[in-house]
Amino acid sequence: MTLRPLMNRAAVFLLLMGVAVLSTVGASRAQDRARQILDAVVELNAVIPPDARTARGLGTFRRGNGIIINDNGLVLTIGYLVLEATRISLVRADGRTVPAEYVAYDYNTGFGLVRALGALGAGAIPFGDSSTVSESDRILVVGNGGSHATIGALVVSRRPYAGYWEYMLEDAIFTAPAHDNWGGAALINSAGELIGVGSLRVRDAQENNSPLTGNMFVPINLLKPILADMLTNGRGGGPNRPYLGVFSRELFDLVVITGVAQDGPAARAGIRRGDVVFSIGGQRITKHTEFYRTLWSQGEAGDEVRVEVLRNGNLLEFRFKSGDRDDFYKTPRGESF
Repeated sequence: MTLRPLMNRAAVFLLLMGVAVLSTVGASRAQDRARQILDAVVELNAVIPPDARTARGLGTFRRGNGIIINDNGLVLTIGYLVLEATRISLVRADGRTVPAEYVAYDYNTGFGLVRALGALGAGAIPFGDSSTVSESDRILVVGNGGSHATIGALVVSRRPYAGYWEYMLEDAIFTAPAHDNWGGAALINSAGELIGVGSLRVRDAQENNSPLTGNMFVPINLLKPILADMLTNGRGGGPNRPYLGVFSRELFDLVVITGVAQDGPAARAGIRRGDVVFSIGGQRITKHTEFYRTLWSQGEAGDEVRVEVLRNGNLLEFRFKSGDRDDFYKTPRGESF
């Protein structure tokens, strides 16, 4: 299945599909609203030290998108762009660069927050209700760069997403066609509201069908209950989840360890690349989603976990204390350009 962008310009989409906008403010003001949305998605650049744990996998310079979400310079993005960053800057719609500081990263959802240290020259995008988003909905994917960096697309799936880096969403939003600048991109509904933040480019956007390249978005409703905690504590509320420091993938009803973080809890315990996860806390594991749900049900970060793995036909048991991502990764200090 091949999908082309449904609209070439955001203003056209909002004029034709934004019934809520047109019915309340008229066509002229709808065009102004479209421009406001485009200008509210800014370029985000981050510099990461070479000795940071994520430098090898994610690079020492990261570029993506940020979304203005209030009038005090608060910008929402996908957190891996700013994880372990020491310098952050934002580029406004008019091309001016504004320094920014790190505010927060929530490992559970993947959301990141930064704050501009100067005027961004644009208003905020209001939040929508991502729980109402369903398959076949027409939406906009907005990257920095105005209408030329914006495509019309379809929601093609709502389902759990399990990542290889100890990350899972229970109800991610998948869209197609794919946007080339997906990191931190804004997912916009027909009312001009923010309903998701871009995280990944995927090859299986549509489940149980022929391969379809698209994007995965983190639903905005996941931010609403944790936003205050992120602003106060630098992360979402509640205890941190147990962290093993493994990378994994699901293969033929097996969860295979594809890598271990250097000096991470699993590596120190003796778990190796190539091990197959047999059980967590005595519960048999056959799916990626089972792996994460079971691991996170074992307690909080720092609690002991019991992991059984298959290695060369042998069943091995490891008991060790889980880690805390807040201790494992370098906390960004928000040094600006």
